[in-house]
Amino acid sequence: MSGPFPGTRPEGARDEEEAAHSVREMFSRIAPRYDLLNRLLSLSLDRRWRRRAARALAARLAAQDARALDLCCGTADLALELARVSGGIVIGSDFAHPMLALAHRKLARARRPVLLVEADALRLPFPDESFDVVTAAFGFRNLANYQRGLEEIRRVLKRGGEAAILEFALPERGAFAALYRFYFRRVLPWVGRVISGVRGPYNYLPASVERFPDCDEFVGWMEAAGLCPARCERWTLGTIALYRGLKA
Repeated sequence: MSGPFPGTRPEGARDEEEAAHSVREMFSRIAPRYDLLNRLLSLSLDRRWRRRAARALAARLAAQDARALDLCCGTADLALELARVSGGIVIGSDFAHPMLALAHRKLARARRPVLLVEADALRLPFPDESFDVVTAAFGFRNLANYQRGLEEIRRVLKRGGEAAILEFALPERGAFAALYRFYFRRVLPWVGRVISGVRGPYNYLPASVERFPDCDEFVGWMEAAGLCPARCERWTLGTIALYRGLKA
């Protein structure tokens, strides 16, 4: 595979730096309504998806010395699920400060031992081979450079460690696929705009999912980055994908 892998490109962004700045500003603006909209737009299935992903990693996290990193953690929903199955340390990382402020309050209420770090997923402040598990839930596609994101995940994973990336996907064919695409492109942006009071982010969401590679292609990218073997599981009628890969 030649050349750099693509990354997200919000409207108006001319390069990676502008794309990252736009994403940070976007999620900072919608932070106060982020959890509400996640529940509403997914019919609360987003909780189930995160819980299922965490349970898939439970065996790796059971030991007292296990270390997990949740990238693009937002308000820490997946980090909380990881903490419920982990016997060790869970760290949540995000570069949008308002998201981390909300995560801190949520963790205080839940009384779960999750550490929060404000950091860019493309420039992680952790030594090589620090974690048994690295996860990202609905945030990896927002990175300005997917290749560097995968390389950073591989760098901080221990040998034999596992990466797990949960992302939206588009059903491929049939009546449900057409109905879902109409909802995703038309209904979801309108609901998000009305509730959040911010126009851009919920127009960006469907565009970012459509830009993201399909399952087979992204599995190939993971393996090219050294997360091999990799595989994809599709859930909820093909609308969600869990990508898993090992650091050999």
